[in-house]
Amino acid sequence: MAAVRERLPRLTALIAIGPAAELGRLGVPEDSGAREDAGARGAVGGHARARFAERLGRSAAEPVALAALRRLGPLPAERLLGALEITAATLELPALPPAAGRPESTGAISLVSAGQDSTALTAATLLERLSPGIADAALTLTRHLASAIPPAGTEQKPPDAGPDAEQKPPDADSGAEQKPPGAEQKPAEPCPEPDEQALAAAHGSHWLALALAASVAVTTRAEPPAVVDRPAAIAGLAVGAAAAALRDAPMPFRYDGARLARLRHEYLLPRHGYGTVTVTGPWFALTEAAFPTSPDFGGNGLVTAHDGYAAIRTGATGGPVRVHLSVLAGPPPEVEPDWEEVVEVSWHAGTGRASVLGPDGPGDPQLRHATPPWPGDYRLRVHARGRDDAGDPDAGDPEMYRLLVWAAPAAPPVVHRSTDRLGFRLRGEPEPVRPRRPEHAYRWIRRTDIGLAATVTVVTAGTTAEVLRAFGADPDRPEPVAAIEADLAARGAIDPWVAVHDAGDAIVAVEVNGYQGSHAAVLKAAAAHGRVASMHWNERALTRLSFADGGVLLAAFEPWENVTAEPRVAAALTGLDFTEPGLRPEKGLVAVERFTGCGLTPSILEQLRTGTGHRIT
Repeated sequence: MAAVRERLPRLTALIAIGPAAELGRLGVPEDSGAREDAGARGAVGGHARARFAERLGRSAAEPVALAALRRLGPLPAERLLGALEITAATLELPALPPAAGRPESTGAISLVSAGQDSTALTAATLLERLSPGIADAALTLTRHLASAIPPAGTEQKPPDAGPDAEQKPPDADSGAEQKPPGAEQKPAEPCPEPDEQALAAAHGSHWLALALAASVAVTTRAEPPAVVDRPAAIAGLAVGAAAAALRDAPMPFRYDGARLARLRHEYLLPRHGYGTVTVTGPWFALTEAAFPTSPDFGGNGLVTAHDGYAAIRTGATGGPVRVHLSVLAGPPPEVEPDWEEVVEVSWHAGTGRASVLGPDGPGDPQLRHATPPWPGDYRLRVHARGRDDAGDPDAGDPEMYRLLVWAAPAAPPVVHRSTDRLGFRLRGEPEPVRPRRPEHAYRWIRRTDIGLAATVTVVTAGTTAEVLRAFGADPDRPEPVAAIEADLAARGAIDPWVAVHDAGDAIVAVEVNGYQGSHAAVLKAAAAHGRVASMHWNERALTRLSFADGGVLLAAFEPWENVTAEPRVAAALTGLDFTEPGLRPEKGLVAVERFTGCGLTPSILEQLRTGTGHRIT
């Protein structure tokens, strides 16, 4: 033990502050990711190791230290290997203490290493295969050394001492000056918080130095063969043992204050986070602590707030919902359009750093600990849309929420907008009767193989041959649609092609992931003897709605806003609000059908997809 204590300053001096701090922070729950359960913490065998390894995504046969090394990732391991490998090759220590046994060598082995594994992990894994138990021995000895050599200058707070624990008075014989009863006491100077990175680095480097000494000792005892890269194996065992032990080790008692000071110093406004949270009941929460149970949404039908949390009612009762969270420096200038429900409430943060949570856990990382890291009164504006269509596979606009947070004194709730049916039901109000929107007739498109990208063109006069020629295809060279698609897939090509169907009153042409029907020349040629309209959309949310009549192009535009058009086109656009998000292809198909008197149906699409097509040359 004395030999380790003597070499400790030299070993800790080798470790750069960056990777040392990264190791030292592993004991902070949110920085260590999904923590292992209490039974697995500190254990090195049996059922506890199986649970820990399962959470790390490894088999139960992998020792805890190696699983921790793998979880750390290749970059920190390689940085630490570079700092430690020379010392690992030359460091000598006396015999093992009783805390660790001698690993036993085995015979021939096979080892498969992934290309992204670090050199340290590969070498340590090979050594473990040759001497089973060496990783467990290194971890056990590391903990044994830490119990005898605690970190200098990072002593832990006594278990029964609170933050303002009374100090023992100085001894009368110590020579310290005693204050007479009633004498005025000078206020104590506030103690500045220590540097968070320095504390974390000292914590991590101390444990890593102990782990390096332990790994040298157990490796020397195991006498590995020449096939093992000994310095890399020792460094790998050391980093893995330190990482595993640090997940259990308490942080220095002043670390929490230092970390909070760093978080507050680095917190800048505005902040934005976008992600999903999974619900298994009809609500999620923005909360500092536990997930709220049985909140009452009868007041406004959307959100209820209490000290420390706000609960938001969803239409979905299961699965992920999308959430956009913004923390602002002040109130937003206006209420955003395009939302069905908008409600504003006040809530009090007792500690700060609230996260978006579902009943089974937090949302995506960018939605965690997002609000300011200090207590106070805040205003929360909740926007929602898509609640009525939750669970509908044909819904064009998924359920989504936008949360705006800013510091503000407490004030009564404000309902800016309340239009969805769910809100009326939750408030106990009669639902308004609304006519079915015309674009809903085409929501089935979402479930087909043209839902992502296509152009649908309808021609009211002419033959299929004339329409094909307008597209630049040869009517005399049909091919099965399946054969065309297989050829394009095999070549990785996107050559244009079209399939046409004679619906009696009109010709319907469909291009899967194509756009020829949006070109002015094609539309004019196809409209030589009648009306033509087409709707194009693609995976990049680009759209184009076009109209032609008698060989003349009447209008062609991207339908993101309502337009002023000549009477024939205006009639086709009546009642279609393109300023609202979602269902734009469906709205365009309604306009195409109105203008030409014929629309795409599931039956027509099925015949087109199973029939023949023509390449556009």
